[in-house]
Amino acid sequence: MVEELRLPLVGGRVEAGFPSPADDFIERSLDLNEQLVANPIATFFVRASGHSMSDEGIRDGDLLVVDRSITPTRGSVVVAIIDGELTVKRIEKQKNKIVVWGVVVWSVHRLDAKCTR
Repeated sequence: MVEELRLPLVGGRVEAGFPSPADDFIERSLDLNEQLVANPIATFFVRASGHSMSDEGIRDGDLLVVDRSITPTRGSVVVAIIDGELTVKRIEKQKNKIVVWGVVVWSVHRLDAKCTR
C-alpha cells in the first residue's frame, strides 16, 4: 500500500526565462505518487550508480522510477539484466537479446550537488 503524502502545489507555472509576476497562492495539494506512479503494483524505485547515462540526463545517485508494466520499445530507457547484473541503458538496437526488468519513466535528482539533507 502506498502511503499518501500531499504537499502544496503553488498555482501557475514558474517561468524559466525572464521573471514574470508569480501567483502568490497555493492551488491545491499534490501527491507525488499521483504524478510519478501510473501503476503502483508494477512501479519500483532504484538508485542510479555511475556516469554512463549522464548524456541521457541520469546522474549518479538519481532516484529512478521504474514501471515494469510498460513494454519497452526502441529508444526506451530501461533497467535491464546484463550478465546477471542490473544496469540502466537506452535500447538502441535489439540485435542482442537482453532481459528488460522495467522501463525508467522518471529520474529525480538534486540540482545542486552541494545540497545536503
